[in-house]
Amino acid sequence: MLRSEIKELHFIAHIDNLPSIVGRGILCHNRVKKIQHISVADQKIQDRHAKVVVPGGLKLHAYVNLYFNARNPMMYKIRGRHRELCIFQTYPAILDEPNVVISGGNASSEYTRFHPSPEGMKNLDKSLVYAENWIDNDPFQYWRRKSAVCAEVLVPYSVPPRFLKGIYVSCQDAYQKVTELLKSSPLVESVSLNPRLFFL
Repeated sequence: MLRSEIKELHFIAHIDNLPSIVGRGILCHNRVKKIQHISVADQKIQDRHAKVVVPGGLKLHAYVNLYFNARNPMMYKIRGRHRELCIFQTYPAILDEPNVVISGGNASSEYTRFHPSPEGMKNLDKSLVYAENWIDNDPFQYWRRKSAVCAEVLVPYSVPPRFLKGIYVSCQDAYQKVTELLKSSPLVESVSLNPRLFFL
């Protein structure tokens, strides 16, 4: 995959966290746990994350995890909560920040490889990262595809507010709630409906 092909990266969040994210940026697990927020993460996955150290870098909980494609197994698992959720779009310039890491799949998987950004993007297969689904009759291909669509960009500590590009929501109810929360923020002009990303 080429750096020039990336138009945005994604972060899945609970809508109630919007004011905090707009003000502080997107914080890593270690920093956000110190402030009041609503997590959408699976606790079993977080327990796995807690044990992972990125080779040559930090513990995984010291990174913000951005997806290339939010239409992935995590979103599929929580799709029933779509009215509570939003997807932050971030500018791809975050890929060029110091010490950013590319993971070839879910960062907590023991089979995932890590590479420095942005050159590590050459190790990603665009057709798999942006696949519509990861179904395959071959169980090995199924796990390969499921992992690839979860490829991540790991940003140390936080994604500052200046990298926030826009917000996707699933439906009109979510749109109204988000625009009300953001009425005093310039980001209110960059809220858009994208039900496909929420599996609707």
